[in-house]
Amino acid sequence: MTLIQASGVSVHYGGRRVLFDIDFSITKGEIVTIVGPNGSGKTTLLRALLGVVPPRRGTVARARGLRVGYVPQRLHIDPGLPLPVRRFLSLPTRRSATEIAAVLARVGVPDVAGQNMTTLSGGQFQRVLLARALLMEPDILMLDEPTAGLDQPGVASFYRLIDDMRHETGCAVLSVSHDLHVVMSASDRVVCINGHICCEGTPSVVRAAPEYRALFGMGTGGALALFQHQHDHEHDHQKDDTPHAG
Repeated sequence: MTLIQASGVSVHYGGRRVLFDIDFSITKGEIVTIVGPNGSGKTTLLRALLGVVPPRRGTVARARGLRVGYVPQRLHIDPGLPLPVRRFLSLPTRRSATEIAAVLARVGVPDVAGQNMTTLSGGQFQRVLLARALLMEPDILMLDEPTAGLDQPGVASFYRLIDDMRHETGCAVLSVSHDLHVVMSASDRVVCINGHICCEGTPSVVRAAPEYRALFGMGTGGALALFQHQHDHEHDHQKDDTPHAG
């Protein structure tokens, strides 16, 4: 089932063309990541797909009744504002203590409900933002640089959590990211843009594409190796503990 379909989309800001000739779609259950250099239009594309930014040309179609859970790139909260996590998760829709406890446990931070938002660590803060998005019971999670500011293990851990949520809920995941090597292990499909779509496909196809290498070079596989090692190690335990068909 196609959730979002963009056809021939071009976006301009102040007379300047930011995106042009974008054809894109995402289906239920997919993890798709948008990558590109700074200023390439990644966040603009996400906003166009959300319907926040109108295209100059082309169309964006969204499935009827599509529920979107959005995790922003950054969220500023006044340090002087007393805003406990439980209250933050009840904005704008009031949530019960049971709902809040369940979603915080689901994202791996079960003990922060009474903590002020401004005292959370970077990793905790991002997981609370994810919890808020999940309370929408989304058909698609849209994440704009969700791991900015996290260290390498934190990045890998967050993407493992996203993968778990996809399998648990069946939602699609569309992420803008600069964590190139973790992305290459955590995504079903990668879309590399620089004003237009330079290349797209499975991680292995994009990694080998001349257009991708021209933008990013060969880089280092450190984060990728970290994600794969921990992810595979977890699956080894699952194979030991859980019977699988076939």
